[in-house]
Amino acid sequence: MPGFVKEALEERGLMADYSARPAYQQNDYLGWINSAKLKETKEKRLHQMLDELEEGGVYMNMVHLPSRKKGAKSK
Repeated sequence: MPGFVKEALEERGLMADYSARPAYQQNDYLGWINSAKLKETKEKRLHQMLDELEEGGVYMNMVHLPSRKKGAKSK
């Protein structure tokens, strides 16, 4: 895991949420973030991942019910 991703996860207190995701999602997120050529795009993708982890129930802008947080309302 790149240092900037680890740092962002730790700063937002989302490392446990990230670790709770299936390995394929963890790998998808990291590959997607790192495949960006521009720094701005990497940051945008990183923030999308962080927001999805914080919200729960979302994976790559798609509904992902297994990761929905307890007590969260369905959209």
